[in-house]
Amino acid sequence: MAGAVLRGDEDLLTGRWIGLVMLAGVLSACGNGDTLERFDGPTMGSRYSIQYVRHIATPGPKTVQDEVEQILAEVDRQLSTYRSDSDIERFNALPADSCQAMTGPVLELIRAGEQLSSQSDGAFDLTVEPLLNLWGFGPQSREEQVPSAEALAEARQRVGHGHLRIEGDRLCKDAAVEVDFNSIAAGYAVDRIAARLQALGIDSYLAEATGELKAVGHKPDGSPWRIALEEPRDDRQVAERVIEINGYGVSTSGDYRKYFEQGGKRYSHTFDARTGAPVLHNLASVTVIHPSAMMADGLSTLLLILGPEQAWDYAQKHGIGVFFVLRDGERFVSRTNDIFERMTRGKTNDH
Repeated sequence: MAGAVLRGDEDLLTGRWIGLVMLAGVLSACGNGDTLERFDGPTMGSRYSIQYVRHIATPGPKTVQDEVEQILAEVDRQLSTYRSDSDIERFNALPADSCQAMTGPVLELIRAGEQLSSQSDGAFDLTVEPLLNLWGFGPQSREEQVPSAEALAEARQRVGHGHLRIEGDRLCKDAAVEVDFNSIAAGYAVDRIAARLQALGIDSYLAEATGELKAVGHKPDGSPWRIALEEPRDDRQVAERVIEINGYGVSTSGDYRKYFEQGGKRYSHTFDARTGAPVLHNLASVTVIHPSAMMADGLSTLLLILGPEQAWDYAQKHGIGVFFVLRDGERFVSRTNDIFERMTRGKTNDH
């Protein structure tokens, strides 16, 4: 994954699936003494970046960075599928009919995953890690491949949110399922960071982790936070649409950063848990705007799984602001709803 690269007055960030260009100026000051502070660093196999407006009474970047990195370290200890000592990987290593005491945040994300699974008739699922590994996209993968019908049938026996249950402060499973929070963990981390920034008295900021972000307030000169959504291309980064954000989380999921081709077919890392296979429709990317960065993160994945028609109907039914990019032969076409347009004009989120 590429990290944050400063290019003139633009910050180029590559997330888990697609890049987001944050048109947010270099460090600057205004006549009222406010300054735009910025810092970044590694996290979750990628990068995080924070920009915030510092007033006289708000803390400096070193203090804020320490607070942010404490949150990211805690999230990694709890949710990472790439370290064997994380809370969730210790649970994943347990056999069927086991329980493990869990922290509140882990149980919160399990409940969020259950909600998204229920609302998508099981298409979205936090337990698809065996499928990811089998197809070559997961943390225990060996090679990208189309699996045999027998191997796929075996892996599907270990997939399904219905195999999980919460008993008090314990997470339990009745099958050898493995939980993977990658579809909501980064958005959750961004929400945690945003809450901490607010508690520190910071009322204008842009917080981003692995491509998931939340923007609140304005830059020191009063201009809005502007985000450029990237066109889904394999060869280079091209801005598809520039939006203004104030008070919302933004997440984009796409099928074109992690994929392989075999037998003339393209297989992406986005899985439909109901079939056990990658999606094959022409919806190339989905951007979601939501008050919660975690929900934006999960919903962008959910909608990408559902495909263009079902995803559009879902977004309209649930009042979700969406921006779709679809493949049409050799070109891309975009589609957005009125909710997205209202939410991306720099107006404050009043939720």
